[in-house]
Amino acid sequence: MISADETVFFWINGLAGRVASIDDIIRTLSCDLFVPVVMILAMVGLWFVGHDREQRERNQRAVFCALAGMGFANLVVYILNAALPDRLRPFEAFPSQVNLVFYPPTDPSFPSNATAAAFAMAIGVWLYNRKMGYILLVPAVAIAFGRVYMGVHYPLDIVGGFLAAIVGVAIARLVLRIAEPLPTNVITLMRKIYLA
Repeated sequence: MISADETVFFWINGLAGRVASIDDIIRTLSCDLFVPVVMILAMVGLWFVGHDREQRERNQRAVFCALAGMGFANLVVYILNAALPDRLRPFEAFPSQVNLVFYPPTDPSFPSNATAAAFAMAIGVWLYNRKMGYILLVPAVAIAFGRVYMGVHYPLDIVGGFLAAIVGVAIARLVLRIAEPLPTNVITLMRKIYLA
């Protein structure tokens, strides 16, 4: 019997392979480089923008939280990968039924590391700057949808990555609070050398 997770997967993945140009767009948006580079560039810009000093400092703290959250989310994924039995990726479990329009990754399917990293950056920024956080949610959702569309993740892998992102950002917030005044000192130092 096919599970609800697999049913949703086949519904989304069934869209792949029909129109080559759409496959190319989703492959580009969901690759391992495009979204992370876009999000990092957005955070570099965020680091330097703000109407006043207070707004810039809030944005800089958002960048700290996003990057630390991404690191901790990746740590959560690593721990889960080590603790849980490997889950076959869809293209491995159903080789003749999946429309694989991406290279076949070899790491465990659950949770999605790409989703965890993208959502951790978006959520980390959102906690300090709602508008930019919502903007960064767009590429995070794109990569999450694209990974299912391309046949490399089940929907529950995406949900697991999203939850890993929430845990990672929560840990990051706690660590940044405990580490205070270090983040403030770093921002102050960066201002002195004209990098903030």
